[in-house]
Amino acid sequence: MNLFEKIVKREEKISLIGLGYVGMPIAVSFANKVDVIGFDVNKEKIQLYKKGIDPTKEVGNEVIKNTTVDFTSDEIRLREAKFHIVAVPTPVKVDRTPDLTPLESASRTLGRNLTKGSIVVFESTVYPGVTEDICVPILEKESGLKCGVDFKVGYSPERINPGDHEHRLETIIKVVSGMDEETLGIVAQVYELVVDAGVYKAGSIKVAEAAKVIENAQRDINIAFMNELSIIFNKMDIDTKAVLEVAGTKWNFLKFFPGLVGGHCIGVDPYYLTYKAEQMGYYSQIILSGRKINDDMGKYVAESTVKKMIKANKQIKGAKVAIFGVTFKENCPDVRNTKVVDVIKELEEYGVQVKVVDPVADREDLWHEYRINPCSIDEIKEMDAVIFAVPHEEFKTINLEDVKKMYGTLEYINSEVIREIAATSEVDLGIKQNDCVLIDIKGMFNRLEAENKGFIYWRL
Repeated sequence: MNLFEKIVKREEKISLIGLGYVGMPIAVSFANKVDVIGFDVNKEKIQLYKKGIDPTKEVGNEVIKNTTVDFTSDEIRLREAKFHIVAVPTPVKVDRTPDLTPLESASRTLGRNLTKGSIVVFESTVYPGVTEDICVPILEKESGLKCGVDFKVGYSPERINPGDHEHRLETIIKVVSGMDEETLGIVAQVYELVVDAGVYKAGSIKVAEAAKVIENAQRDINIAFMNELSIIFNKMDIDTKAVLEVAGTKWNFLKFFPGLVGGHCIGVDPYYLTYKAEQMGYYSQIILSGRKINDDMGKYVAESTVKKMIKANKQIKGAKVAIFGVTFKENCPDVRNTKVVDVIKELEEYGVQVKVVDPVADREDLWHEYRINPCSIDEIKEMDAVIFAVPHEEFKTINLEDVKKMYGTLEYINSEVIREIAATSEVDLGIKQNDCVLIDIKGMFNRLEAENKGFIYWRL
C-alpha cells in the first residue's frame, strides 16, 4: 500500500503549510476527501479560522465553519502528516531580488517535524532550481533525513487566482512534478482527488518551476504593451479602450488591457526569472522593460490626475482627492504589492490630501503595510478629483450622478442644456462647468456619458 492509498483510507494525513489566499482553499478542498492539518505561524489567523471566519474571502465564512480542516499553529502537529504541501508567499525585496525568507522558514519548520516516508510538495512560485537546491538541503539539515531515501519532494505550482470564483483549484489543470517516477505518480494521484480539470505531469521539477514563472511573466509583458499603448494614445487624444475594442474584432488579437499591475504574482514573478537569468550571465531585455513600464504606471496615473486638475483650475497643493479601491485587484482583500499605493504616494508628493474608500480591503494589513485607514463613501465630500482605481462589485452600483455629489462644485446643470443656451446666446452664463475631474483607471463608466455630464474624464 503506497502513501496515496493510505491517505485515501485516512491512515495518513495531508498537511498544508501556509494558510493564505492559496493554501487555505487547497486545505479546504482536500478536507472534503481526506484528513487535513492546516498549519500557519500566524496565531491570530488560525483563531479566525477556528471561529469560522475567512479573512481571505476566498471560500467564505460558511465554508470555513463547516470544513473539517484541523487548523493549528503548533508545528509539532505536522508530525502527524506524511504528505506536506508548502504554500507560502515568495515576495521580492526592496531591490527587487527574490525574498525566499518565508519559503526557507517554512522549510526549516517542516524539516524539524519531518518523518520518514514523507513527500513534500512545494507550491510557491520560484525560479528554476529553488526546490532542489535550496529547500531540500534545509529539509535534510533540520530533519537529519536523506532526500531520495527517507523522504521525497515534488513541485506543483499554484494557479489559484485570488478573487476569481470561476477559475479555482478544482477547475484549473494542475501541473505536478516529482523527483522520480514513483513520487510523480503519487503526487498526481493525490491532486487528482480534488482537481476536476485533471493534472499535467511535467518532465522534471525544474520544468514545472520554469513553467510557472513564465506564465505570469508573459501576462506581465502583454499588459505592459497595453500600458505603453495607453500612454501613446493619450498623447494622441485617442481613447485606448475604443481602439482595443476595434482591434479585438480580429480573431487572433490577444485581449489584454492596460492597468496597474501589482499583487504577489504578476508584479513579482518576472523578477524571479530575471534574477536567475542574471546569475547565468544573461540580462533580460524584454521582461525587465515590461516590468519597468508597469512599475511606473502608478506615477503616470498620478501625474495625469494632476494635469487634469490643473486643466480644471484646481489648486494642487492642499487639493482633496478620493481614491476608490486600494487592493491589488478587484473583489479581493489582498493589498500586498498594490500599485494603487504608488498613485497615493505620488499625489501626496504634490501636497494632495488623499482619502481612500475600500470596503473589500483587509483593514489590518492596509494599516500595517501602508498606514492607510480607509473611510466610508459618506465621508467623500468636497473633492477636487475622484479616482476609481479598482472596480470592486461594491462600486458598480455607483452611477455618475452619485459621483457628481462628491465634488465641491456649483449645482449641476446638464451640459447639453448649457451648450444649447451657449449656442444661441452671446451672454457669459458664468456657470462653473467641466471642473469635476474623474479618473476612471479601468473604464468603469461610459466615457461619452461622463463628458456629457460635465466631467473632465480620463482613463488608461
